[in-house]
Amino acid sequence: MFWTKSFITTLKEIPENAESISHQLMLRSNMVRMLFAGVYSYLPLGYKVLSKIEAIVRQEMNKTGAQELLLPGLQPLELWQKTGRDEVMGETMFRFVDRRGRKLVLGPTHEEAITDLAANFVKSYRDLPFVLYQIQTKYRDELRPRFGIVRSCEFIMKDAYSFNRDTKGLDEIYEKMRAAYGNIFKRCGLDVISLKADSGVMGGSLSHEFMVLAESGEDIVYKCKICGETRGAADAAIETCPHCKEDMDKLTVLEVGHIFKLGEKYTKPLNVRFLDEDGNHNLVQMGCYGIGVSRLISAIIEQNHDKDGIIWPVAVAPYDVAIVPVNIAEKSVWDKALELHDQLQAMGYEVLMDDRDERAGVKFKDADLLGLPLRITVGNKWLKENKLEIRDRRSQKVQEVGAEQLVPTLQEIMHG
Repeated sequence: MFWTKSFITTLKEIPENAESISHQLMLRSNMVRMLFAGVYSYLPLGYKVLSKIEAIVRQEMNKTGAQELLLPGLQPLELWQKTGRDEVMGETMFRFVDRRGRKLVLGPTHEEAITDLAANFVKSYRDLPFVLYQIQTKYRDELRPRFGIVRSCEFIMKDAYSFNRDTKGLDEIYEKMRAAYGNIFKRCGLDVISLKADSGVMGGSLSHEFMVLAESGEDIVYKCKICGETRGAADAAIETCPHCKEDMDKLTVLEVGHIFKLGEKYTKPLNVRFLDEDGNHNLVQMGCYGIGVSRLISAIIEQNHDKDGIIWPVAVAPYDVAIVPVNIAEKSVWDKALELHDQLQAMGYEVLMDDRDERAGVKFKDADLLGLPLRITVGNKWLKENKLEIRDRRSQKVQEVGAEQLVPTLQEIMHG
């Protein structure tokens, strides 16, 4: 991709009302654009990151045996009234009446919809167990949207739902999902804290939430400086480690995932039962497993940035390499940059060629802002010594290599 053909327009100044570092950098790097408060468009750069995160989520979910589907965004209010959650959600839920007089909602989540689907599918113990998941847009009428896509009115989630005949089966899938979540967050370059949590409006007997350190976080945890014991704010009011008796650090965190053992919370009111081997009708045991897919973009930036911009983990970077020809008017510089662009793309790397007629300093600043893992500079060193400059965005280490060492050096950095 050539910069002049891309949809990238960087900003030097921090936009007004951009509260968190992730929101600032997403706007400055042209990843998203606000349509109105709490609602954002994902521009090509941001959508590439979102798509890579979705791919990681799909791969790890599929490994667990979960199957992907897509549920409707529109749901009948009646379904929510059966579980009583229409009152629990209150004004957070978008509600309206269509031209036929039907009372509808825009799905803030999909427990009711998936349980209704299961009720029409499950008849016998032979139909169990199964896990279904989707990656879909949710809608919530947030009173105070904040931090860009962190707390917005329209956001993208991965929500999975398990259906088992007994609690033993539910426990097994729950632990399998916990492990899958660890893999997802690790692959996305995130350091995550996992804690037992309040099940809130979701209900159920047990839940765990997954959080990352972030200045845009809306939750507090306490972590021991000695042993690393971590407690939620409600458990750590004394701010002292129960093991070491030492002070605990107060940390601001952002929730990126939450899993729940729902049990019969939804299957009972929606009557999801199966016939066992002895001819008895039993309630299906259910679990729910959510990840804020779009929110992960902000979380990754919060944990991967410096004063100059974003530092993308390789797995989710919108492009792998930025090629910066210092002077595009110099034929030998341009020819070499173009050769590298075509060579690396043919090898499967995603390459952004900065073909703008701009000063080198401007190109370097924008490359740092966008945070691509590697920058290859074709400039004076190429003209004088036939050497190229490779800069690792994360370590800021610069290497000068001949053309023949470029690819092995690049591979070593990218995969090492």
